[in-house]
Amino acid sequence: MRILVVDDDPGLRQSLGLLLSEAGHEVTAEGEARRALARAPEVDPDVILSDVRMPGMDGLEFLRAYRTSGGRAILLMMSAHGSEESAIAAMREGAYDYLHKPFRPDEVLLTLRKVEEREGLRREVASLRATLGAGQVQDEVVAESAAMRHVLELASRVAAHDTTVLITGESGTGKEVLARAIHRMSSRCDGPFVAINCAAIPEQLLESELFGHARGAFTGATHERAGLFEEATDGTLLLDEIGDLPAGLQAKLLRVLEEREVRRVGESKSRPVNARLVAATARRLEDARAAGEFRDDLYYRLNVVELEVPPLRDRPEDVPALLAHFAQRTAKRLGHPISFSPQALAYLSNYRWPGNVRELRNAVERAAVLSETGRLEREAFLLGAVPAPNGNGNGNGYANGHATDHPPSSGDLLLKGRVEALERDLVQQALQASGGSRREAADLLGVSLRTLFYKLRRYRLE
Repeated sequence: MRILVVDDDPGLRQSLGLLLSEAGHEVTAEGEARRALARAPEVDPDVILSDVRMPGMDGLEFLRAYRTSGGRAILLMMSAHGSEESAIAAMREGAYDYLHKPFRPDEVLLTLRKVEEREGLRREVASLRATLGAGQVQDEVVAESAAMRHVLELASRVAAHDTTVLITGESGTGKEVLARAIHRMSSRCDGPFVAINCAAIPEQLLESELFGHARGAFTGATHERAGLFEEATDGTLLLDEIGDLPAGLQAKLLRVLEEREVRRVGESKSRPVNARLVAATARRLEDARAAGEFRDDLYYRLNVVELEVPPLRDRPEDVPALLAHFAQRTAKRLGHPISFSPQALAYLSNYRWPGNVRELRNAVERAAVLSETGRLEREAFLLGAVPAPNGNGNGNGYANGHATDHPPSSGDLLLKGRVEALERDLVQQALQASGGSRREAADLLGVSLRTLFYKLRRYRLE
């Protein structure tokens, strides 16, 4: 194991270094806690042996600062006579054990052997949880495209650590789904997953929601309340739309992330918190920083690992799988099977989905609810999430190679007229695509030949 020894006694550092090196461990020693804190990321220790009482930064302060910086090593505290109380306080804050000075060599080696056994079990449990979590995640996150498989691979790697994650992507791409996936693949999966949309709550209430409040802190605060950081203890807190967090709360959030403690509104004492933070935003935080709307220091504190979810138009391979996924979920809820005709699948696969996965999900559910048979034809989507047809003759609902995603103007909302115009254009496109073959045009439209003849007469296209 890699071991970092932190003690102001040079004799003890030397003796521990010899003992642990002879036992096969890789040892680094520092005489000052602040220097040890600075070197810890470089050493990346498995175990830290730290004295409790040291000049300057003591062992308890070192532990807090190390954990705040994201350090994951196991901490063993060394206490001389009269400092046991401080060592026990350190254990309350996450230290594994403490050794009472003076200690025998076999005591140190036995404690380290226990640590090795504990870490071996922890890795086995983490591996099992990750495997089970990944299986569950595959039921929720559809990733047929190489782009989404890459995002999921990164998510599975970062899930094993308590590192802060920033998830970016357009609205509706599935950022919260990915955040839940990270939670389920992490060692915190048995803890709560708590989510809040920072843009949906007024600023004057958001602070209380995040940090909690004391009784009488403001009008209506009739009892004390824990905030979401406390509710997410041992779990994960998702701050969605973090780019819309008010400036006044950005500084307070930064303090929570740095100090790992919150102060409820109306209280004077801080409380320690242990929640893994995942932030998500549809805004470009770089632009918000440039405009002075988002703090640089908070941006860098949040953006330890960034996962960018690509828009659905950039991963068309996921569309058929997503359609099947949401059809299955909707069928289970409605109590009858749901399927798509080939024409409907082709039609939907060519759409650019400006609302991304959320729009696709809603389109499937709407069509399924209105369907009488459970088989969804292309017509079931004509008034919903499909490209508006045009007269360019390419038959795919794109104008000059691009989907027409813009909404109709306020003067173009008469339903009957729009439906008839849409239907007439589709019939024309089908005839053009089939080279004038009415039977083939009927197949393309997903209607009977008799229905096609009726529409040809109705729209005077004979």
